[in-house]
Amino acid sequence: MKYKDIPKEALQKITTLGELKAAEYTTISIKEELRTNLMLKLQKGENPFDGIWGYDETVIPDIERAILSMHNINFLGLRGQAKTKMARLMVNLLDEYVPIIHGSELNDDPMKPLSKYGKEQVHEYGDQTAIRWMHREERYTEKLATPDVSVADLIGDVDPIKAASMKLNYTDERVIHYGLIPRSNRGIFVINELPDLQARIQVALFNILQEGDIQIRGFKLRLPLDIQFVFTANPEDYTNRGSIVTPLKDRIDSQIITHYPMSKEIGKKITEQEARKKPSQETTVQINDHVRDLIEEIAIQARASEFVDEKSGVSARLTISAFENIKSAAERRALINHEKTTNIRIADFIGVIPAITGKVELVYEGEQEGPGIVARDLLGKAIRAQFITHFPDPDVARKQKEDNPYKKIIDWFSDGNEVDILHDYPDKKYEHLLNEIPGLRAFVERYLKGLPSGEKLFFMEFALHGLAEYSLISKKHINTGLIFKDLLSSMFTAPEGDPDDDFLTDLG
Repeated sequence: MKYKDIPKEALQKITTLGELKAAEYTTISIKEELRTNLMLKLQKGENPFDGIWGYDETVIPDIERAILSMHNINFLGLRGQAKTKMARLMVNLLDEYVPIIHGSELNDDPMKPLSKYGKEQVHEYGDQTAIRWMHREERYTEKLATPDVSVADLIGDVDPIKAASMKLNYTDERVIHYGLIPRSNRGIFVINELPDLQARIQVALFNILQEGDIQIRGFKLRLPLDIQFVFTANPEDYTNRGSIVTPLKDRIDSQIITHYPMSKEIGKKITEQEARKKPSQETTVQINDHVRDLIEEIAIQARASEFVDEKSGVSARLTISAFENIKSAAERRALINHEKTTNIRIADFIGVIPAITGKVELVYEGEQEGPGIVARDLLGKAIRAQFITHFPDPDVARKQKEDNPYKKIIDWFSDGNEVDILHDYPDKKYEHLLNEIPGLRAFVERYLKGLPSGEKLFFMEFALHGLAEYSLISKKHINTGLIFKDLLSSMFTAPEGDPDDDFLTDLG
């Protein structure tokens, strides 16, 4: 039976070189292997990069063209653009198992041994040379480029301990301790953040990429390694920390530019897919789709903000962390109040602040403002942007006088009333406070018909936040929650220089 026709479970029964020859096994390079398997998937209409959203018409076709061209690849893009994830998914284009000489540290092909060990095994044992089957997951190696990475780490070096213990001369190939790259022979080798690799270390990669061999100190050594190289790089690195040396860039066949999600819907799919799910939380916390919209809007506003360094980018990890924190904020409140289920509130978005402050790189003006203030500013801008997708534009409505749909709500605050929305209020008190505001429920029901109770309360609070962002009422942060009141009264009663007062922020 020919190798290609042998069932996967029967491969393990082939244990010697002679049996492998009898099965008519033929060797192909890893780039040919990737190309062949990609061709089969494309012909069957299968997606080799399942779980990657938003790249169907841009990045993925570029990757497929590069693989069909048997190219080494560099993914160039800002952080959080799935560069490493795509490199890892390339493993799915490898054969499930390939044979190697048993005990070989360089994954020697039994038909074409590479190392001295592999050649000696075949010479000594012939067709009885023992083989083992290596799974595709073993054929992936990943290294993060850091300034302390050495040539010895990647390529190899002379091992004096091995020479002494085996009583070998330093001219003997067996004294070499091979680095990660030779050990990745017949596999995919990924270097993340390539520009962070020192220039002299990058130079050591020239021969491997061009000639397919390695150089170790003074050894006259030529090992025609069979490796698919994948690199990732962030454009920020080119200016702030390091760069890819020009001859190395020239040797990387295809450079593929990644990007952030081009639509909110794609962003929501990525966030939902990547966020960690906790079974107990999933049953406790009810989430409406508008929560997801608002989370994605925060990232959109961050990428456009004058306070955030656009060259650094805003990772998709921001929305993932924010989504997880918002659910946890609601879960914490439910646990405190002994409630079995609860709905996400706008007040729960206090949980996004730590997610934002840890995920954005501020420019000088942002640093002056402070990360906490910038995070609240981004949340406010997201609410403002989303508000007019559900309700009339307040800037237009304020000119309508008697026909102003917000008049009844604003007038109630103008009469000196205020409402406190604290983070840990139980559901019943939260609902009671919102229902106490005249016209608020009717306003939401007028523009958003047929909402379930929990979602209706969400939009009632959302309306208050939106009016505050459009400077029709005042919103003040306190440690335990928020206070909504009349804009003018807050202007005259707020202590001078009060850092928690949002009136000045609203005017800005």
